[in-house]
Amino acid sequence: MNYSFNDKHAIVCGSTDGIGKATAFELAANGCDITLIARNEDKLEKTLAELPKQKREQNHSFLKADFNNANSLKSKINFYINELDKPVHILVNNSGGPKGGNLLHAEIDEFRQAFERLLIANQIISQAVAPIMKRNRYGRIINIISTSVKQVIPGLGVSNTIRGSVAQWAKTLAMELGPYQISVNNVLPGYTVTNRLNELAMGKALKEKTTPDEIKKNWESNTTLKRLGSPQEIANVIVFLCSDKSSYITGQNISVDGGRIGV
Repeated sequence: MNYSFNDKHAIVCGSTDGIGKATAFELAANGCDITLIARNEDKLEKTLAELPKQKREQNHSFLKADFNNANSLKSKINFYINELDKPVHILVNNSGGPKGGNLLHAEIDEFRQAFERLLIANQIISQAVAPIMKRNRYGRIINIISTSVKQVIPGLGVSNTIRGSVAQWAKTLAMELGPYQISVNNVLPGYTVTNRLNELAMGKALKEKTTPDEIKKNWESNTTLKRLGSPQEIANVIVFLCSDKSSYITGQNISVDGGRIGV
């Protein structure tokens, strides 16, 4: 499906790797101006140089920010928004999850850090762009979360806990912003081939005294399609939700997981 995001501007978080990067590329390929946000400046510059341009006047940029530092993030995003000479139409909230481990083994600071990175960061950036969207009576906010929102994943205790709070936050935001024709939806990726998945497979393999490949085969068997997903497949759904074609969809948790079954 082809989309037209001409004259649209999207902020895409966590956009130098995996699902975030695939989303930024797909939006850019369909005419959208992109602002990348991540904490690694080298990766930001490399990704910026690679972003496609459908038309000459397309203008991409980036903002270096660390989602683990709420005060710094708030200062940087507010300054950036105030200096912008164009509106923000789309926000894709996305960040890497906490390390794996059983719930009762988790340190209290792990919950605090995950809450700040996965929820507080979303709140800060959404607060920055919402006034612009409300004035224009148009906006799309997409939150990339996890299928653990619907079915918890063993060994991801902290992530399961915090991802659930992000889902409830987003549903509340959808209710508050709906009258301004701003939609808020959550995309729940299943097992997707990313660096994050590789790290989880390695950690689980060490714990179970097996190989990462065996762990991935087990994950594949727990999907209806019997395979892992690609970042592009997740990005395709996110881009649809960013488009005008999704105008009557809001407040939803949308799984993109190959038909995940069991555990």
